[in-house]
Amino acid sequence: MASNNNSNSNQLVIPQARQALDQLKYEAAQELGITIPQDGYYGNMVTRDTGSIGGHITRKLVQIAEQQLAGRAF
Repeated sequence: MASNNNSNSNQLVIPQARQALDQLKYEAAQELGITIPQDGYYGNMVTRDTGSIGGHITRKLVQIAEQQLAGRAF
């Protein structure tokens, strides 16, 4: 299920985070009932589905950041 042929131009600040981000993507898609193509080609997916996955990931990342910030003393 890895998307090794990813032509995305976004560069990760921490490349080691790729696996965790991919895991978030698959979890978000599963929670939304969306099937991610096995071959990694998203051209046949509906834009609404890919946007829903991205929005769900963003909400999760914000939630994680808020939890981490709440645990810090400033």
